[in-house]
Amino acid sequence: MQTRTAIKGLFYRAVPPALCILLIGYFVFHAVGGPNGIVAWKGYRAERTQLAAKVSASAEAKAALEREVKLLDPRKVDPDLADELVRKNLNVVKPDEVIVPLDQK
Repeated sequence: MQTRTAIKGLFYRAVPPALCILLIGYFVFHAVGGPNGIVAWKGYRAERTQLAAKVSASAEAKAALEREVKLLDPRKVDPDLADELVRKNLNVVKPDEVIVPLDQK
């Protein structure tokens, strides 16, 4: 009987620390391998560098388009750009020009 109460007392004394250890283990596991853990941050860094490269490429493309729009302002159109666009889109040539066909290869 004394052995049973000794085991019972040992059990009641061991349960709270064991639960605390399990709880700490749970939080450590999620801090390392969870969706916002240390392992996930490495993936976030790689994704962030890719997105930063896309943002810089988009900014460069936007700046190029803004330059072209500025050159096509109806109040002061750049004659060279207008000539280039007309020739490219409408296949228009001047009468004194010679067209030299190139191979498609």
